[in-house]
Amino acid sequence: MKKSKLVAILSATTVAASLVLVPAATAATKTKACLALDTGGVDDKSFNAASWAGAQAIAKSNKNVTVSYLPAASGADYAPNIKKFVDQKCNVIIGVGFAIAGAIITSAKANPKISYAIVDDSGLEPNADYSAFTAIPNVKGLTFKTQESSFLAGYAAAAFSTKGVVATYGGAPYPTVTAFMDGFAQGVFYYNQVKKKGVRVLGWNRDTKNGEFVGDFANTSKALQISKNFEQAGADVIFPVAGGLGGATAQNSMDGKKSVTIWVDTDGYVSASKYRSVLLTSVVKGLGESVSSVIAEVNAGKFTNKAYVGTLANKGTRLASFHDLASSVPSTLAKELAAIQKKIVAGSLKVE
Repeated sequence: MKKSKLVAILSATTVAASLVLVPAATAATKTKACLALDTGGVDDKSFNAASWAGAQAIAKSNKNVTVSYLPAASGADYAPNIKKFVDQKCNVIIGVGFAIAGAIITSAKANPKISYAIVDDSGLEPNADYSAFTAIPNVKGLTFKTQESSFLAGYAAAAFSTKGVVATYGGAPYPTVTAFMDGFAQGVFYYNQVKKKGVRVLGWNRDTKNGEFVGDFANTSKALQISKNFEQAGADVIFPVAGGLGGATAQNSMDGKKSVTIWVDTDGYVSASKYRSVLLTSVVKGLGESVSSVIAEVNAGKFTNKAYVGTLANKGTRLASFHDLASSVPSTLAKELAAIQKKIVAGSLKVE
């Protein structure tokens, strides 16, 4: 859990390092890119799947790039999987998910000639009391301001709700999870301000910065129970920030017909098409794009430790279409969201 603080308090700390160009494969050589996945499997229809799709995309477009991955059944697999990739002489090793950050940084420090990246983490190493962070020369963080796109999702959820109650829950209380939840709540609050409404948010308290969590990203039974509890409390839009566990919520929406679901990380209409009928929208991270980008840098011999930051402005995060539910949302909602996005990009509307 301490490592997860890194993303949350980065902006308030001093980073003790400068930009460093790391020796890497060039376009004239073969680049071996290796992904150490988080738990949930490569077909989780979320985080792992999107990251792997990005790796496959660049391998398809660039004959000098080959890609591979190793799955993790638990956190105990992180370090051994990374060691296997080192032994296989991978040119770039990408850890999928901030939970793997510690193992990536340890390996990177021991293997300075290999390039590393971490999806959803700044890639910085904290000191003993987490008062400062140091950049590692051969580690690039792939980060996303998902609070921006989640703000739009919260506004949309509030506009869609007929009961005046919406809800969110997380897999585990990590900053990269709570950023979605807090952004969502901010969007609902903004809707209430603009429309003079009183839509309530269940599952997240903006004052205490605490909310409802499964405790992991694998317990489908608990995710289902949380979803049912939200419905019983009146929620008709649910936003699960829990990777593949969103499937439990979406299936419940289909079975009970009491709510709709907002997907996370990927456009669920595409990646989890069986739930199309109940997916209001999705808060999308450019996971695949960020992975493709770092592999391309390594292949071109231009890898640096400068972090990638996905925003609404650079389309590194976005709100997906309403797809099949477009006819069910207020007629003015699309224009309202477009105007809000412009304000966020311009900086006139701040999303914490």
